[in-house]
Amino acid sequence: MDGLSLTREYINIIKENPERYYKDYIKTVEKVKNSNAKYKGKPIPFLYQPMFVTEEDIETFNIIGKTLISIANKVTKKYLESPKYRKKFKYPKLLEELILVDPGYDINIPIGRFDLFYGGKDRFKFIEVNTDGTSGMNEDNIFSNILLETKSMETMKEKYNISYFELINSWVDESLKIYSEFNKKVDKPNIAIVDFTETGITAEFETFKNAYIAKGYNAIIADPRDLRYKDGKLYYENMRIDLIYRRIVTVEFIEKAEEISDLIEAYKDGVVCVIGSLRSQIMHNKIIFKILHDKETLSFLSEEERQLVKNHIPITEEFGGDERIFEKVLKNKDQYIIKPIDSFASQGVNAGRDFSYEKWEEVLTKCWNKDYLFQEFIDPYTRPFVQFEDGELKVRDFKLNIGVYMYNGRFAGVYTRISRENIIFGREGYFSIPSMLIR
Repeated sequence: MDGLSLTREYINIIKENPERYYKDYIKTVEKVKNSNAKYKGKPIPFLYQPMFVTEEDIETFNIIGKTLISIANKVTKKYLESPKYRKKFKYPKLLEELILVDPGYDINIPIGRFDLFYGGKDRFKFIEVNTDGTSGMNEDNIFSNILLETKSMETMKEKYNISYFELINSWVDESLKIYSEFNKKVDKPNIAIVDFTETGITAEFETFKNAYIAKGYNAIIADPRDLRYKDGKLYYENMRIDLIYRRIVTVEFIEKAEEISDLIEAYKDGVVCVIGSLRSQIMHNKIIFKILHDKETLSFLSEEERQLVKNHIPITEEFGGDERIFEKVLKNKDQYIIKPIDSFASQGVNAGRDFSYEKWEEVLTKCWNKDYLFQEFIDPYTRPFVQFEDGELKVRDFKLNIGVYMYNGRFAGVYTRISRENIIFGREGYFSIPSMLIR
């Protein structure tokens, strides 16, 4: 039993009676519209089909996650101990200073989503490592619960045991476990989910806030600019904040540092537990793929870790300096993508094969010597999915982007996005697909 054969089995069920399932699909669309699966107030696009994940897949994801966490711990240790090694990351002075601050607990990546092109077993390549700002949990769980009630899934459940990955309460529990190790913990912490108002995913934050409250904690959503540091404590209005679930991506944290000086001072003084700490940026920054391939990094990794890097981390280099680099990326455009060293939501990411030679040259000229990376283009693995267009059933191949969630160093679940395009841009051009474990 594998995910692809299960997918074909599901599609055949739909094909047997497309009119019946189209009517059910329309009802499902309404449920999604009325749900909390929203981004910037709009429903997140989805399809009438899950991503089937098997126990063999879970075993693979566990190995991938544990190995990458081990690599992250060794790289972080080297960063903290070696000023010379730190220079590879080219971080601004403030960020380097904040990374060196002891967060008051041991884990370097409290929460992460490791995005992969995944075809099963050893057939996978990393796309990127998300630590700060890790998202998607709310929409996955909403879509899973809605889709499990569809007629098509009821038919599948006659033959299989199907469940989903609970990603909300499980993170709340793990974040509280991490807090229990904080060196200045209080018995019952007040909790703030923190991000800039203009950037944050409000619907998801509300879900997490309600989950903390349901467990008996005071919890609020706060813009970091509204936090105040006084008398050795951090406050939101009159509420003391003991635990921050940080959703601010680090690049925005540093860009707006002058606006959040109270939070930064409280963090430096260690009076508030921030999950995750700024140390998570070491693996989040896209230059990490280049650094992992460096001889110095490979020298302190185990053989298993070196093989993960060599076989599954795309070759990545800085796009600048020697003009021969520019010519290589230009003349072999279908073999490369260009991406900023530090951004989020795929901003500034472009694939050479999406452009004519002339347009690609324009893109490269704008990016040359401006903190960009070039990376080998990886052909994503595909899987067929059903779509209804004006009531008519279509089956199309979509490219898979699989996110492996790790909570507190352990596998927690899967987040799937699919697209017909080479690059997924932010919240556009893709469908969010609920991931389901099938036995």
